[in-house]
Amino acid sequence: MKKAGASNPASSLRREAMGGLAKGLEVIRAFTHDSPSLTLTEIAGRAGLPAATARRCLLTLAELGYVMQSGRNFLLRPKVLELGAAYLDSMNIEVLTKTYLEDLASQTGDSAALTVLDGTHIVYVARASVRTLMRLEAHVGSRLPAYPTSMGRVLLAGLSPEGLEKYFEEAEITALTERTVTDRAKLRALIEECRRVGYSAVEDELAYGVVAVAVPIFDKARRVVAALNSSSHSKKTTRARLAKERVALLQSISAQISRELQRVPGLSLSAQT
Repeated sequence: MKKAGASNPASSLRREAMGGLAKGLEVIRAFTHDSPSLTLTEIAGRAGLPAATARRCLLTLAELGYVMQSGRNFLLRPKVLELGAAYLDSMNIEVLTKTYLEDLASQTGDSAALTVLDGTHIVYVARASVRTLMRLEAHVGSRLPAYPTSMGRVLLAGLSPEGLEKYFEEAEITALTERTVTDRAKLRALIEECRRVGYSAVEDELAYGVVAVAVPIFDKARRVVAALNSSSHSKKTTRARLAKERVALLQSISAQISRELQRVPGLSLSAQT
């Protein structure tokens, strides 16, 4: 039994957390590709904040150079990129993986990417492409839902049972195409299959035309810390054919990248379990 007055580490962390900083970050996250310019009312609604609080956050962010105002609307400024760049710089991921991804893209004639899991989404941390084939082109920093992507399923397969339960509690799972798997039991089965066979392949689930196959990247302790994929267009190939032709190549490059990323201890420490 816990002694009276004994401190709870989680409670202590919550007490010391800066609510103002959290609110400011929610304001920044309100802006998206589809909504690059927003009014105060829209920002407050998206961030779940009172209008007065959102306004104070925006004024502070504007003073610091992260936001600008044009008429009634607010927009992000390029300085926001420094926030994401700090993560990439600290990990040095893009430098470590650049050659491998470029080689993979060159050998396949398609796109190659490396992502990590962040909550219910995957985030691109490195990418290479021989040419643009699809309307849906991700870039470093892009966020996509995990459940309909090959890399997302690989990363979810690397979670602990508790981590996977938390994911399904928090994820919003909706159909993005007619082929998107949204049934949670089926998704669990696909994630388990990925864990068993060591790769995941999807076709037309994230968007029509997108077919991709992915494998995990491991740290020293054999934890899944990232995912590597090769993607193409479904007019060129099928999910089954892509897996047959590229899984071995991906696993070979994954082993090389896994060895390189052992020089990046921060990536292992930030791995979601």
